[in-house]
Amino acid sequence: MAQQDSEDDRARHSAAERTGEGLREKLRELAKRTLLGAKSRRLFLQVGLPWGAALLVGLVSVFYANWSREASDAFLVWIAGRSWLAFIITPTVTVLGLFLTRRWFTGSEGSGIPQVIAALHARRAEEEDTLMRRLFGLRVVAGKIGISLLGLLGGLTIGREGPTVHIGAAIMAELRRFYPHQHPQLERRLLLAGAAAGLSAAFNTPLAGIIFAIEELARDFESRTNGTMITAVVFSGLTSLALAGNYLYFGQINVPANLGGAFVLPVMLSAALSGLLGAAFNLTLLRWRTWMPGWLSALRARRPLLYALAIGLVVAGLGVGTHGETWGSGYDQARDLLTGSAPISEGYAITKWGAMVATYMVGIPGGLFSPSLSIGAGLAQWVHAAFTWAPMAAVIALCMTGYLAAVTQSPITSFVIVLEMTNGSGLVIPMMATALVASRISAFFTPPLYEALAKNNYFQVGTLPVGSFLQKKPVPPPGA
Repeated sequence: MAQQDSEDDRARHSAAERTGEGLREKLRELAKRTLLGAKSRRLFLQVGLPWGAALLVGLVSVFYANWSREASDAFLVWIAGRSWLAFIITPTVTVLGLFLTRRWFTGSEGSGIPQVIAALHARRAEEEDTLMRRLFGLRVVAGKIGISLLGLLGGLTIGREGPTVHIGAAIMAELRRFYPHQHPQLERRLLLAGAAAGLSAAFNTPLAGIIFAIEELARDFESRTNGTMITAVVFSGLTSLALAGNYLYFGQINVPANLGGAFVLPVMLSAALSGLLGAAFNLTLLRWRTWMPGWLSALRARRPLLYALAIGLVVAGLGVGTHGETWGSGYDQARDLLTGSAPISEGYAITKWGAMVATYMVGIPGGLFSPSLSIGAGLAQWVHAAFTWAPMAAVIALCMTGYLAAVTQSPITSFVIVLEMTNGSGLVIPMMATALVASRISAFFTPPLYEALAKNNYFQVGTLPVGSFLQKKPVPPPGA
């Protein structure tokens, strides 16, 4: 009996050991699966999400570019042979665009770059949260795309590149909802990555996208270590490359290998003209209360739709008076002048400047990159008239660089954008010099435009537009 009991004990002990070993094996398997799941989730958050969002930014940018072109072409088809229609279409579109912006899509107004700057420089967590909710998200993306396309359908002078920056930042910013631990550094990285990816895809200029995020948005160089930003630029650029091809935004420019020492004269005149006219544009938008007549200011504050109607009539009048030169973003005019395929009037720089100012006084979504490059191309005609021996294509590249640098006061970004858009490696030093001098001239008269607009409109959360169109609320300054 004792022996039987001993054998039963051993059997029970052996069974317990087997059970314990099986339990330990199950626990080890569970721990392994948990570890693998955690690694997979971490990999998804660190790689899968940013890469997927960058691809989406590139995809949206390409479609947005195509839609913008189609919208501009549709307007030209509508008014072909009956320019009087512009006095109906353009004011109607302007009024409708302002109504939609203020009624449902507040936060989408202007180029969108000031919104990104404001969110990047938020000082408190609650302020940052408010800015992210009001200035980004799918609602803002829809308004940015829809209303800017509507503006192009009406012939307004707006570009798509600035809005693409805002759209890219908004798409990347949505990723923060998938991360278990949200913090300001994460949101900053996502915003910078989306903005850089948007500019890269808009112009097909990957290096300019990175420089833009560092120089204009962050205003420092700590962002150079942001791997998320570089990855986003690469993947959005690859998407644009796959769908739109490896193209130069304005085409190849050809200049002599040795321009000679005398070329410093066109460089200095280009920088001076660009700097002064760029500063005038910034001052017009930022100091509008100084020059705008009292009755027009009152109309803008109390009857915004009537104000938009008046602006629409002005833009229509400029377009009809210039035989269509001021319609749209100005991309076609700049490219035609650069390639020599079609002439434009000597006063184009001024009339386009006026159309651009008038459009931005409304406050609907739209960018200023393409119009600025177009104005710069128009300025080149004045410089070339003074120095007829200088290659026209080279002078156009200088003035495009200079005017964009004067408006944005981001000389490195402006230089790299035009360099990549035209493959103008033979003009590296002249374009760099033009950008730096024009930017300094502009800075003597006015602060950086995007930063000033961000400070005026969005740094103070209490001044953000809230509520419906019918409610009384502060009217953001023109060009927001």
